[in-house]
Amino acid sequence: MSLLDITNLAGGYGEVEILRGIDLHIGECEVVTVAGTNGAGKSTLIKAMMGLLPRCRGRMIFSGHDLLRLAPEDRIGIGIGYVPQVANVFGSLTVVDNLRVVERVAGRKQRIAEMLERFPALARRRNLRAQLLSGGERQQLAFARALMSRPKLLLLDEPTAALAPNLASEVFAVIASMPSLESAVLLVEQRARQALEISARGYILDGGHVVLEGTASALLADERIAELYLGGASV
Repeated sequence: MSLLDITNLAGGYGEVEILRGIDLHIGECEVVTVAGTNGAGKSTLIKAMMGLLPRCRGRMIFSGHDLLRLAPEDRIGIGIGYVPQVANVFGSLTVVDNLRVVERVAGRKQRIAEMLERFPALARRRNLRAQLLSGGERQQLAFARALMSRPKLLLLDEPTAALAPNLASEVFAVIASMPSLESAVLLVEQRARQALEISARGYILDGGHVVLEGTASALLADERIAELYLGGASV
């Protein structure tokens, strides 16, 4: 069953058009990767979904709601979570206090214990300030914060940016587990090959257009696609 349907989505900043007629859909509890060259519009697409793009037109229907009519905070209220690439935790607060801030906003009692159980590394560092966590642990905390409101869809913007390969693998493992929490994921990622390996389907953007879409396995198996968009031919 489709959770999000996007049709002919276009928009950008000022007079600059970044997105040009994008069609995309996400099913319930599905992990979907959006890949493409630098400047293709991947992060802009996520901002449009969250209502953070200044100029946007087209059609976005999420779980029966017209997203273009909703403010960003209202999109969170109907079940969309968002983890931006940077500034996604409060560095001066402890792990638990980061979650307490969201608990007050979301009104979700007892969720902190659930998140610490879900992310054991955070439980071990519950009283440590977020700025002292490793990069992978900070991303886990960002995910836990977003999951406090039990989102139906989690939007992730470059979650492994600037992480070492071993830490990136840890983050991908966490993302792969999201469907078990009944949350679909839309993942924008430069490590496109690894992202597709944990995804059901993928979209390739180029110049603000969807130029390719298909199952993750089909995109990974196509050497031409791999060479152009996934960082080299399949091995």
